[in-house]
Amino acid sequence: MQNSAQTGKSGPLIKQKQKASRGRGTFKKNGFLYLLLMPALLLTLIFKYVPMYGAVIAFKEFSPIRGILNSEWAGFKYFEKFLLSPNFEVIFMNTLKLSFYGLLFGFPIPILLALMLNQVRKAGAKKNIQLFLYAPNFVSVVVIAGMLFIFLSPTGPINAIATWIFGQPLMFMTDPAYFRWVYILSDIWATAGWASIIYVAALAGVDPELHNAASLDGASLMRRIWHIDLPTIKPIMAIVFILAAGGIMSIGFEKAYLLQTSMNLPSSEIIATYVYKVGLQSGDYSYSAAVGLFNSVINVILLLTVNFVVKKLNDNQGLY
Repeated sequence: MQNSAQTGKSGPLIKQKQKASRGRGTFKKNGFLYLLLMPALLLTLIFKYVPMYGAVIAFKEFSPIRGILNSEWAGFKYFEKFLLSPNFEVIFMNTLKLSFYGLLFGFPIPILLALMLNQVRKAGAKKNIQLFLYAPNFVSVVVIAGMLFIFLSPTGPINAIATWIFGQPLMFMTDPAYFRWVYILSDIWATAGWASIIYVAALAGVDPELHNAASLDGASLMRRIWHIDLPTIKPIMAIVFILAAGGIMSIGFEKAYLLQTSMNLPSSEIIATYVYKVGLQSGDYSYSAAVGLFNSVINVILLLTVNFVVKKLNDNQGLY
């Protein structure tokens, strides 16, 4: 009885020692890989987690002279100020619409490009097409904005065609009705090619014998794409969609600000540009921090919601 009691007590201790020894063995075996990972972890910690302390400004009457710690607490004053401001609905809906339409029209394009590239059999032609599609990603946002102002100006080449068709030029850069389409279409042109890389890489792993067997069975090209290629990239599509939906409120500040004019503000004023104007230009740091934090909270909620929905759909379909 005594021996069995001692054995029962020593059992968990032995398991803990075995786990500890396995952990040390794993660290010793992969120590160089952990060492390579350290710079990335340090950069993430320094530039992502440490600055989170600055979010406290949103709850304080921040003064650069007194500093964050010595500034008085304001509670949710600035959040209420933003939510009750007359501009809130316009700014929030502009941000949401620009992001939603960008996701709606921009998400399928890289998938279609990857599926079409996968059908190009000549290696030389495929490389040239990829180079043509990827090149816009390396063009500066400032250059893209300048190109848009030149091409879409009343005397530009696009309006030369519009004048011939409609009898008058279209005010692309001043009419609020055109801003979203200019922003979204130019964004698709600049990023779709580069975004298709991950799908092209996944499709490269498809066994050609599957396509050959399907062809022998009489399957058309569309059938083969639907039943072979799309199921292969479906998990990647789910991950990319979750990440894109999680950042649906995080529109790039630079392009929206560069394309803004005094005439298209009803459509072009988004949370990112608003934070820049009230924070850096007007010096209202607490208010701008509250607006930025509100935007981040909305992003987190969307990310968790979309992740939950996609996971449920995948579970029901038996993908994972």
